[in-house]
Amino acid sequence: MQRKGAGLYTDLSERQDLHVFLEEYRQKCPEDVLIVDEELSADQDVSGIVFELSARGRSEMVICSKVRGLEVELITNVFASRRRVAWLLGADEAELHKAFQERATKPLKLRVVPDGPVLEVVEEGEEVNLHCLPLIKHFKHDRAPYITSGIIISEDPETGVGNMSYHRSMVHSNTELATSLHSRGHLWRLLNMVAERGEHLPVAMVIGGHPLFMLAAAARVGADVDERDIAGGLFGEPLEVIRTPHYGIGVPATADFVLEGIIDPQARAEEGPFGEFSGYSSDRSTNNVLRVERILRRRDSVLLDVAGGNSPDHLNLARIPRESEMAQKLKERFPDVTRIHYPSSGTHFHCYVALRQRMPGQARQVMLGLLGWDPYLKTVVAVDDDIDVTSDSEVLWAMATHFQPHRDLFVIDGLPGSPLDPSSAAGTTSRMAIDATRGPDFEGIRVEIAPRALERARVILDRKDF
Repeated sequence: MQRKGAGLYTDLSERQDLHVFLEEYRQKCPEDVLIVDEELSADQDVSGIVFELSARGRSEMVICSKVRGLEVELITNVFASRRRVAWLLGADEAELHKAFQERATKPLKLRVVPDGPVLEVVEEGEEVNLHCLPLIKHFKHDRAPYITSGIIISEDPETGVGNMSYHRSMVHSNTELATSLHSRGHLWRLLNMVAERGEHLPVAMVIGGHPLFMLAAAARVGADVDERDIAGGLFGEPLEVIRTPHYGIGVPATADFVLEGIIDPQARAEEGPFGEFSGYSSDRSTNNVLRVERILRRRDSVLLDVAGGNSPDHLNLARIPRESEMAQKLKERFPDVTRIHYPSSGTHFHCYVALRQRMPGQARQVMLGLLGWDPYLKTVVAVDDDIDVTSDSEVLWAMATHFQPHRDLFVIDGLPGSPLDPSSAAGTTSRMAIDATRGPDFEGIRVEIAPRALERARVILDRKDF
């Protein structure tokens, strides 16, 4: 079923439209956009581009115009740059956590609108064929091409509060996706709620939304908080949603694709392996099935892909909201904390925290707070505030010169962790804290070079053609 064309939704906010963001960013920051015009295979070529960029220390947003078998443009690596995410929030990179948290903690109730680009094409009944979705294979051992940016939205049947969460998914049949819900997540709770009533859970999967909407979906909040309202806080205006045709679930009016259907609590379909954030391929245990009853899409749709595995794109999307929450909690409780950072080398399992330690044991107390608040963390390293926590080499130097294992390390065992940690035992892990601060009895003067000499060196080297 065809609907009216694009460009006729003058009552919708352009600030929430992925397509408007893409055009604006290409114009204002062309040096940070890599356009790949060469024809690429849908089998791992896109991942090859993303991971090679990362290996070269680059993080441009990537636009692939010719991916074999896809009839749409592919966008990826959007979240690989923290500076770019800060730009979305109107902040400098150093203020990213503060800017995110200031907006996220001021949620705005969503606003229902009567129409939007996502309703331009509606396919239902025999028209539904998920094999026609634009999908790519990311890694050699992936079972199939995967949806990596899919956000499943459901609404509590009792309270109406929405839940948004990411779930990797692969096509199982023309009308079914094999996906796996997180058994500790709110969507799992909703599914069990309807299962007790002998019912199915209505859902809508959004593929392709504005980056701020996607960051809101990665936020960790209570079951009584609607992530769509957090998206409104990030935008600074209510998220504009249309109601899906049958189940009336609020989805972004400007989304590229929306798959409306149900999750049957009893249905199962194997999925995986798939390359996860740990850098390893993993299967999942819940093996749920999303039965798609209709596909909504824009006529000018693009595929917004999240590079899988332990890519900066994947890691930043998940951890920027978590880092921001942890930074706020720590600084409220421990005002001497100056900065935290989750390094890509540690996927989601390591955190570095810098502080001005004013009394013995203060670093230990800060690390206990982090290890208690974030269930994914296995290792926390505390350093002094003159150490750049975004630099693995500086943190390792602090460990080499400040840390004594017999005195500055403690381990807590038998705690729940990430089920995707390949070293865990059925999702149970131990956690380690390393105090690499100098301590009150430390003696030593850190080597320094005068700022004038460093500036002189930069001027000289900038003239050289290397």
